[in-house]
Amino acid sequence: MDILKAATDWARSEVFSTPFFILFGIVFVAISIGLWQLGKTDLARAYIIPILVAGVLLIIIGSGLLYTNITRISSFEADYKKNATAFVEAEMVRVEGTLNEYNTVFKVIPLMIIAAALLVLFLNTPTWRAIGITSIAMLIVILFIDGMAHARIADYKEQLVLAERQE
Repeated sequence: MDILKAATDWARSEVFSTPFFILFGIVFVAISIGLWQLGKTDLARAYIIPILVAGVLLIIIGSGLLYTNITRISSFEADYKKNATAFVEAEMVRVEGTLNEYNTVFKVIPLMIIAAALLVLFLNTPTWRAIGITSIAMLIVILFIDGMAHARIADYKEQLVLAERQE
């Protein structure tokens, strides 16, 4: 098995998926602009800022991840050629850390969704309702995209484990 190909394929699939953060962010910003231009009710006006903030956050997250993964692809080959064993070990450490972060994310984000839902339930003002619902929408987008990324990196870890055994 070619671990360099596996690493590059994993990073390319990440480069493909991270623009979805940016896409959802642009959709959120567009919705915010639409509500700013067309919103007539207090509730519609209350959504403008929270949706704009969520959109900007998603764009920032996506841009950061996209940049990181693009630069990672270019460094894989050089690192692998320097020392293949060290490359696999370093990737294992990085993958383990990332998987631990995902375990935390998949525990904390549902709690944040519950907190936002309680906000909507108990605070009946348009602003708090908009903040709660927008937070829920943004967190669901993050969970969806991170769920796919978690599955990819878990598969990549299995390939790294196989590569370590072969060496």
